[in-house]
Amino acid sequence: MPNRLFDENSLYLRQHANNPVDWYAWGPEAMAAAEAADKPLLVSIGYSACHWCHVMAHECFEDAHIAGIMNKHFICVKVDREERPDVDQIYMEAVQMIQQRGGWPLNVFCLPDGRPFFGGTYFPPEDRGQGIIPWPQMCMRIADFYKRSKPELVENAEAIQKNILAATQAAGSGGPSDAWGAALLGEAGQGICGNHDDQYGGFGGAPKFPPAMALNFLGALRPLADPELAKRIGEVSRITLRAMAHGGLYDQFGGGFARYSVDAHWLIPHFEKMLYDNALLIEAYTRGWLDAQEPLYAAVIEETIGWLEREMLSPEGGFYAALDADSEGEEGRYYVWTPEAVDAVLGPALAREVRAAYNITGEGNFEHGQSNPALVEPDFAVRARLAGAREQLRAHREAERVPPGKDTKISLAWNALLIRALADAGYYLNRPEWLRRAQQALDFLWKSLVRETADGLRVQSVYYEDGGARVDGFLHDYALLAEACLAVAGKIDWIEPGAAKRYEACAQSCLDQALRSFGDPHGIGYYFTAEDAETPVARRKEWFDNATPAGNSVLLHALSGLYALTGEGRYAAGLEASLPAYTDYARKVAAGIAHALEAAASHRVGIAVVTFGSGVDRQALREALAAKPWRRTFVLASDALPDDALQVCLGTECHAPIQNMEAALTVF
Repeated sequence: MPNRLFDENSLYLRQHANNPVDWYAWGPEAMAAAEAADKPLLVSIGYSACHWCHVMAHECFEDAHIAGIMNKHFICVKVDREERPDVDQIYMEAVQMIQQRGGWPLNVFCLPDGRPFFGGTYFPPEDRGQGIIPWPQMCMRIADFYKRSKPELVENAEAIQKNILAATQAAGSGGPSDAWGAALLGEAGQGICGNHDDQYGGFGGAPKFPPAMALNFLGALRPLADPELAKRIGEVSRITLRAMAHGGLYDQFGGGFARYSVDAHWLIPHFEKMLYDNALLIEAYTRGWLDAQEPLYAAVIEETIGWLEREMLSPEGGFYAALDADSEGEEGRYYVWTPEAVDAVLGPALAREVRAAYNITGEGNFEHGQSNPALVEPDFAVRARLAGAREQLRAHREAERVPPGKDTKISLAWNALLIRALADAGYYLNRPEWLRRAQQALDFLWKSLVRETADGLRVQSVYYEDGGARVDGFLHDYALLAEACLAVAGKIDWIEPGAAKRYEACAQSCLDQALRSFGDPHGIGYYFTAEDAETPVARRKEWFDNATPAGNSVLLHALSGLYALTGEGRYAAGLEASLPAYTDYARKVAAGIAHALEAAASHRVGIAVVTFGSGVDRQALREALAAKPWRRTFVLASDALPDDALQVCLGTECHAPIQNMEAALTVF
C-alpha cells in the first residue's frame, strides 16, 4: 500500500512511495508527529539518480521486517536533497562532524524538533564484514538509547547545533581586508596547479570529479599570472580537457558527461548524468576553445548540447535535472558494449575501426566483459570520420535498449547554469540557435518560477510539470538567476539588438532582492536561506563550492557583472566587502572556492563591455571576439554611439569610440 509520498512531486520521494516504511515528507507534520509520540526523527536524504540510494532502498526500506523496526521506533522522513538543499546542507554538515565524512544516502537521527544527534551514510541490512553496523541493529541501538538516555542525546544535539552556528560565524572571518589582493590569487592558482595530475588530468586521485570551476578560475587568472604560471595554466587546461573528452566519463556515442570517474584516468564513470555538471563543462570547454581553438573542444560542446536538446529539454523550454546511473537494475548497462554488439550494428569492417578507436575489446574494461567506450585514437580527423558510425550506435542504443530513468524536475539553479553556458557557447561558436535556446529557457524560468510582488521578487526553486513551482528560492537560486539574466543580456544583442536592456533589468531586480533577503547586517557574507524562511537547526552561510557553485560565490559574479554594466558603487562595495572572507581559504583550500576566485580574478582583470552602433557588422564583431582569449565580456547595442562606432570599456576605464573594429579590440 502506498505511503504518504505517493502524492509528492519529487521523483525521488515517489521512488519510495511503495516502501513499507511509513515515510513523511519534510515539514511540520513530521515534527509534530515526533513530538506527540516522543520518538526521534529519522531523516533519510538522497536523490533520484543516486546509485547507492537505490541500493539501500532495495535492501532496507523495501524489507517489511526492517521497515517495521523503523516505523515502531521513529518518525521517518524522506528528503530529496535537490529539492531541499537547505535541509541536506545542515544534516550533511552534522554527519561530517560526527563521522568525518559524508555522502548519499544520508541517514540522520534527530530529536523531534529536527536537531541531529547521530548519523551516517549507507548501512547494509546485515553484517558483511565491512565494519559497518547493519541498519536494523543501528536503528534498535538508537531507539534503545533514546528511551534510556535521552538527556545525553539532547546534550549531543545541542553541541552539534552550536558547532554548526560557530562554523558559520567563523567562516566570515577569513582574514584582514588588506591581505586580499592579486598576489593571493596567484598563490591560489599555484596551489591548484600543484595538485594537478599531469599524467591523467584532473586533480588528486580516484574518484575524480570534473573540475570545471577550477579550470574556469585558472583561465580567468591567466592574464594576471606571471609567464611561468600562465604557461602552467595552459598545460593544466589542455591536459584535463583533453583527458575528460577522451575518457569514459564522456558519453562517446551520445554526448554529455557522467557525474564522476571511479578511477584516476576517467575510464569508468558513475554513470548518472546531471544537468549541472554538463552546464559547467560546456562553459569550461567553450573557454578552452577560445584559448586554444582546439576542434575537439568544439565537438564536445556540440555533442553535449545535442544530447541536452534530444533528451533533457522540456516542452516548456526548461531542462530536466538528471538521468539515472542504472537501467534494468544494472549500473551503466545502457552505455557499455561488447565487440559483437558493435559488429552487429556497423558490420565487421567499420566496427573494427570503431572498436580500435574506442577500446572496445573482448576482455572489456567494465563488468561481465563489457567495455565503456573511451577514445584512444589521438588523431581528431579519425574521430571526425567516425561521426556517422557513432550516430548509428547511438540510434541503435536508443531504439533497442531500456534507457535510464529520468528525473523531470526543473531546477532553477541548474537551468540558470546551463543558460550561462548556452549563451556564451552560442555566441562564440556562431550558433545563434543555442543563444536563442538560452533566451527561451530564461523566459520560461522567469514566467514559471518568479513572482513580482509589491514587496519585491519571490523566486521558487523547483518546477514540476504536473505540480508547478515549488519551494521558496535559496541564495544560489537568486544569484544564479541574476547571472543567467546577465549572460543572456551580454550576448543577445548579436541576434536581437535592444533585447539586452530587459534582461539587464531582470538581473538587477533579482540581485537587489537577494541582497535584501539574504544579507547579514552583523557580519560578512550572505545566508543560504532567506530571513523569513523556516530553517532546520541553524541559519548558515555557504562558502565552499560543491557540485555546483556556492551561493556566496555566484553573488560575487553577479555583483561584478552589474557593476561593470551600471557603474553603481554599491555593487563594487558589496563585492569588496565579501572578498576578505576568502583570504585563508585561498591559501589553504583554493579549489574549494574556485568560483569565488574566478569572480575576483575577472573583476581585477577588468570585465569588458563592448558597445556598438546600429551600423556595425555584428557578425564581424562576433568573429573578432571569438578570435580572442576568453575574458568576461558584455556585447551591447547602443543608441548613443555613431552608427559605425564601437566603444570598449575594461573595468573602470573606457576607451574613446572608434570606427575601426580591429583598432578598438586591440585593448583585449
